[in-house]
Amino acid sequence: MNATIENKKETAVTLAEAIAAHRFAANMKPEHLNKLAEAAMSKQFRQSENIFTEGEPANRFYLICQGKIALESRGDGESPPLVQFIGEDEVLGWSWLFPPYYWHFSARAVEPTNAIFFYGTRLREQCEKDPVFGYELMKRMAAIVIKRLQITRVQLLQLQQESNAGAPRPRHVCVGNCNMSQTEEIHPSKEIP
Repeated sequence: MNATIENKKETAVTLAEAIAAHRFAANMKPEHLNKLAEAAMSKQFRQSENIFTEGEPANRFYLICQGKIALESRGDGESPPLVQFIGEDEVLGWSWLFPPYYWHFSARAVEPTNAIFFYGTRLREQCEKDPVFGYELMKRMAAIVIKRLQITRVQLLQLQQESNAGAPRPRHVCVGNCNMSQTEEIHPSKEIP
């Protein structure tokens, strides 16, 4: 994906290979991979670059190939509360697939990030035309939503336990590939990367 690409045909092949190599596309049928590739392009984000903002229309999603993204929620203070990190071989963005198609969180690159950008509106149209493709994409995106909900549930339970014990209230965030067993404790006094 980092190779210099000379013409459009090579770009499509290289992009298709990068999509096929991503965990999100594991065991996906070649015709479905082709539909994804037709709605995709490479995208790079600089450190601290805003990717999308909570409440704005959601019309895309990303496969993260390299780098780290912070998912944040609106807060009352100057810096938005961190929800979790999204890293290499993960998916950023699911709001494009579910009405009312608005972002539920904001996303910001924590470090330089390479991703594959997908036009969500085009893919929704493809899902309507090809229900088998639509079902496959929906299963994969629903799995991401469920995983994020489970991570949030664990974080809330940890906060509740700490609150009941009278301990300071650290914020827990997912790190790495966001396994529920991999959390990093972020105390208010510790700067978030």
